Amino acid sequence: MITSALLVLLAQTQAPQVPDLTGLWTASLRFGPDVRGTLLVMRTSDGWRADISGYSVTSQTLSFELPDKQGNFNGKTVGREIHGYWIQPRTNYNGGRYATPVTLVPDGAGRWRGTVTPWDDRFTMYFPLTATSPGKYNTHLRNPDRNLGRFFRVSRVEVHRDTVQFIGNQGDGERVLTHGIYDEGGIWGVRLRGGAYDFARVPDTTASGYYPRGRPAARYRYAAPLQLDDGWPVGSVDDVGISRDSIERLVQLLIDLPMDSLSSVQVHSLLIARHGKLVVEEYFHVYDRDLPHELRSASKTMLSVLIGAANTAGIRISLDAPVYQTMLGTPPADLDPRKRTMTLEHLLSMNAGFECDPDSAAPRTADEDVMGQNRVQDYYRYTLNVPLNAAPGEKVYYCSAEPNLAGGMVEKITRQPQLELFDRLLGRPLQLRRYHLGLQPSGEVYGGGGHLFTSRDFLKFAQLMLDGRWGGEQILSQDWVQRSRAPLLDLSPSQQYRLLWNSREYDHAGRKTRAYFLAGNGGQVSVAFPELDLVIVLTGANYSSPATPMWRRIYGFQDILAAVR
Repeated sequence: MITSALLVLLAQTQAPQVPDLTGLWTASLRFGPDVRGTLLVMRTSDGWRADISGYSVTSQTLSFELPDKQGNFNGKTVGREIHGYWIQPRTNYNGGRYATPVTLVPDGAGRWRGTVTPWDDRFTMYFPLTATSPGKYNTHLRNPDRNLGRFFRVSRVEVHRDTVQFIGNQGDGERVLTHGIYDEGGIWGVRLRGGAYDFARVPDTTASGYYPRGRPAARYRYAAPLQLDDGWPVGSVDDVGISRDSIERLVQLLIDLPMDSLSSVQVHSLLIARHGKLVVEEYFHVYDRDLPHELRSASKTMLSVLIGAANTAGIRISLDAPVYQTMLGTPPADLDPRKRTMTLEHLLSMNAGFECDPDSAAPRTADEDVMGQNRVQDYYRYTLNVPLNAAPGEKVYYCSAEPNLAGGMVEKITRQPQLELFDRLLGRPLQLRRYHLGLQPSGEVYGGGGHLFTSRDFLKFAQLMLDGRWGGEQILSQDWVQRSRAPLLDLSPSQQYRLLWNSREYDHAGRKTRAYFLAGNGGQVSVAFPELDLVIVLTGANYSSPATPMWRRIYGFQDILAAVR
């Protein structure tokens, strides 16, 4: 006779064991591009030949394209070198293209050598699993590349035999959003944005990008930045009137930030320079000084800097230039009379009058998301045809299509590609080491944002707002710097705008001090405090994330300003 105790024992031995998935899980997908590395260009009797990644192509000029649209190069001889940009192909997920500067140096008779390092399109995903009962966990998705967890609202995980279900509420009630198979210590085939991911558990002793400095992190002690060949003089905070103790407390605060929710603040870099010296350089979440960071709308301001650099170099670009006459030559007779009064300055001040009113019941037809969703190929033509909701100069609406159209005007006025102007007037004079400029579908530089720069190079743009100089060279005239600072237009009660520069006042030592900054979604900020001879960079991954008291505190720079004597 089988006893009840024996039945229970048999049931326990026959029931499948529920694996313990407690811990941090991560997976990554790379979307390309694969063409990279050494680029050789050779002069031949028939023109030019280029060799890279197993491809060999010929051309009559220093512009060539690889087969199957695997990338193309546009260059020109400058002295003994060849200067140009590598245009990488659209990747499987992102769909965008980027231009990366390349310098080819002599490598024998009639031969030049350089290195192509395109932007690597990849996604990294993290799921921290905290057990609530056997086979059930609380979780959230962290994605430092795009903060995709704000769209994919996973809140818990359930394990049923070998199936791992990721459950959340997407607005239509709670349901299984995706699932994977648990086998041999991994969670396989979890379909998320971009494809299927295979997750592995991160050992407690292994550093990962989920935590600011790994777990556990060593106690922070200040050290001065390294001297590199990018033009930044370096020094110690003690030499420039910044409290070492205050900086140590601030960096330790960033290291100790809790990563326990989707809205947790994630800072990727903090850099501070004063009196022309870089004195603080700290990175988090496995970012480093050599990795370009997506700057979102912060890179809008670079177009204003480019226009100022052109004027300083004697290439006249008038802010009074009429938009439609410049872009079309002879505007159509039935053109809205208000559009005839629109100037370059209106585009740079976000008050051109295109429909970008966030409170309007009508569709925001000039919004960059609308252009992307409708797969617009010619951004300039599309924007020119968008109706106005106000006369130029009447209202201020944040509108990415306007600075992008301004970039088109720059090319029309100068009769030079933006890429060439940027390289000659900013890239080389500012000693920019590695960057990627986002392109429109038609191939021109996109002026609405999305470029990638290293944090050290990002900081240089704020430095220019102090006196316009870099490395002893006057990149921006004092007149242009002053024009970029005033008069200011109100974006909000506390934030002003002028020629694509954001501005606001902060408290310091019992008085107000004004800051001017490049700012982008997610916490990308390069800010100048002229009265303090101080510049700061912060980058992060808080894209479209709800503001938190901690982030407002950091973004407000109050901790940093309190350390400045």
